[in-house]
Amino acid sequence: MKLRILTFILIVAFCYSCSNGYRQVADTDWPKYGGDNFGSRYSPLSQINKDNVKDLKIAWSYETGDNKDTTKRPINLQCQPIVVHGIMYGTSPRLKAFAVEASTGKELWRIDPYKNIEPVYHPSRGVTYWENGNDKRILYAAGNYVYALNASTGKPIDSFADHGKLDIYTGLGDGLDHDVHKQFVTGTTPGIVYKNTYIMSTMATESGDAAPGPIRAFDVVTGKLKWVFHTIPLPGEYGYDTWPPGAYKYMGGANNWSGLTLDEKRGTVYLGTGSPSVDYYGAVRHGTNLFANCVLALDAETGKRKWHFQTIHHDLWDRDIPAPPNLLTVKHNGKMVDAVAVAGKDGLIYVLDRDSGKPLFPVVENAVPTSPALKGEQPWPTQPSPIKPAPFSTQYITEKDLTDLTPEDHQFALDRFLTTSRGTSKFMPPSKDGTIVFGIGGGAEWGGEATDPKGIMYVNGNNMPWDLKLMELEAFNRETSSKGKALFMQNCAVCHGADRKGGQDYPSLVDIGKKMPKEKIIGIITTGNGRMPSFKHLSYMERYNIIAFLTNNEKNKIGTDAPHNIPEPKANAKVVANKPGEAVKFPYESPYVSNGFLQFRAPSGYPATKPPWGTLNAIDLNTGDYVWKVPLGEYEKLTAKGIKPTGTENHGGMVVTAGGLVFIAATEDEMIRAFDKDNGKVLWKYKLPAGGFATPITYAIDGKQYVVIACGGTRYHLKPGGSFVAFALP
Repeated sequence: MKLRILTFILIVAFCYSCSNGYRQVADTDWPKYGGDNFGSRYSPLSQINKDNVKDLKIAWSYETGDNKDTTKRPINLQCQPIVVHGIMYGTSPRLKAFAVEASTGKELWRIDPYKNIEPVYHPSRGVTYWENGNDKRILYAAGNYVYALNASTGKPIDSFADHGKLDIYTGLGDGLDHDVHKQFVTGTTPGIVYKNTYIMSTMATESGDAAPGPIRAFDVVTGKLKWVFHTIPLPGEYGYDTWPPGAYKYMGGANNWSGLTLDEKRGTVYLGTGSPSVDYYGAVRHGTNLFANCVLALDAETGKRKWHFQTIHHDLWDRDIPAPPNLLTVKHNGKMVDAVAVAGKDGLIYVLDRDSGKPLFPVVENAVPTSPALKGEQPWPTQPSPIKPAPFSTQYITEKDLTDLTPEDHQFALDRFLTTSRGTSKFMPPSKDGTIVFGIGGGAEWGGEATDPKGIMYVNGNNMPWDLKLMELEAFNRETSSKGKALFMQNCAVCHGADRKGGQDYPSLVDIGKKMPKEKIIGIITTGNGRMPSFKHLSYMERYNIIAFLTNNEKNKIGTDAPHNIPEPKANAKVVANKPGEAVKFPYESPYVSNGFLQFRAPSGYPATKPPWGTLNAIDLNTGDYVWKVPLGEYEKLTAKGIKPTGTENHGGMVVTAGGLVFIAATEDEMIRAFDKDNGKVLWKYKLPAGGFATPITYAIDGKQYVVIACGGTRYHLKPGGSFVAFALP
């Protein structure tokens, strides 16, 4: 009798759960950055599906506490957390590592790496988990160190490196004549573990003092260096002849800042690299510049190169590979082929054979403009382009692309276009006249792409135009006797602009001295903040010279807050650039500086080109054909005027599920959305407490599926936040 009653209760409970639109599911973790070693951002969960996604509610939220202090500049939260054994691990905006119960958000531990040392702030997109029996570890980068923490307690692993922290500069300075510790280096994207080998990526600056970007691997147990692969080759190494002799001594960049993926069966790690320094001018790095802008396949145990594929030769446009490659299997010429798919900031997708690196769809080398070029520059005469898939973002601007939202906006865009139009090619060499370009902020960007088992890739794209113009450094030296201005132009103008007015993602520094005390300014310059790196490599005097310039105090009226032992800046101090043809020394001083990351926007504030300004795309990588393309994001004011959703600039990635859904936030309107993965229709959306400029995850605990997104805001001058929000069915 009791057995019958129990059976009846279980049947009723099952029917009740079905009537509420969901069924119990097995516990499913999200144990890696990108969900798995393949970086697929795919989940087999289907409890949340097309039919019931409209019923999603907030299940819990975890507040990190960062970005609440209004006296401190807020920092963007980009973390994609992981879930292992029911515990969620992640990082806060100010780089605290934490663990919470993934079913409730209850905090288990939190550590501040900067409790006893000077902080260096930068983006952190997550952490790496490793375990061997009872030895369970969290590894992540904060400032100048990689930390190894006990996953159960958050305490440092004393036997790892220097009592739980690894000097991030280890193995970085091979062959260099200068102290690499004076260069800015940190890790923004989590590393990956193959057996007991921890392979990490690094971020560097993109100016003449940039650090090199070798790929390095460490013993995950001891922290000892295991191998180094030089992305700017040393003498005798493959690719050395694609640079001028000795370039490794003064060139930097070519780093993997976007993360890695792993094929454990093949013992191969796959990654993409960024551009070499300096952005937009390469007169002292003639050649194709291997292994910058490359997809690389390395032996995960030894670091030896298996193959490479370069997507941009001699990059002059900052067209990095901005996200980890996706590993998937596609049907090609009637056969199933293990492939690597890579999306670029230029909106192109390369599908390569995982064993050989050969393209599955033809790639042609097209002739591109090489003139007019800046003095000393030698642009590479051809650039690769895949026949399929077609680009998912705008390649270059034409007159028909100019905005027509209002007559005033159109006239503004037309006037600027007519003064900068230099031919219909995205490979026009940068110039002093200026060029409107796409791709500086994507195309694709660091949020990453998702792929499902059917070989469909989902990628969000940007169609934001940028107004790029280079200026002679000597002209600025002649205009002023302020060394602070010269230092500002070399180190700060690339983001904040030569006029100090900033841009969409970079604050204006005009009258900054009236808005912020000098102590706070020097702190931000020293520690970094958000996307801004630390400038500790500059001397104390150089930092104060920048402050003197920013506070309109160019004649050394620094004030009594300056340390007494700092010498006065000399009048008419100038920074002399390295001239093409002269022996190049580190740090390299380019004779040109850019006008900063200046977006091409109309007086109304909207992009000066026609929408869509942001898209979500589904592409069948078996055939190279598009399944669908829809706008991603909207401006409510334009929608209220009857204008169809235009899409917005977007930064963050997506997750695709067996429930037929694509979850993505990333947009300027602070929404998270669920799209039908088969046709791109929006099935659900929710206004987040702050912008979700990260990548969501999904997992299941105790029979319930959750979707979690980090809400950090701050991009586009939106309100800041520091929380993780979990959604589930009621």
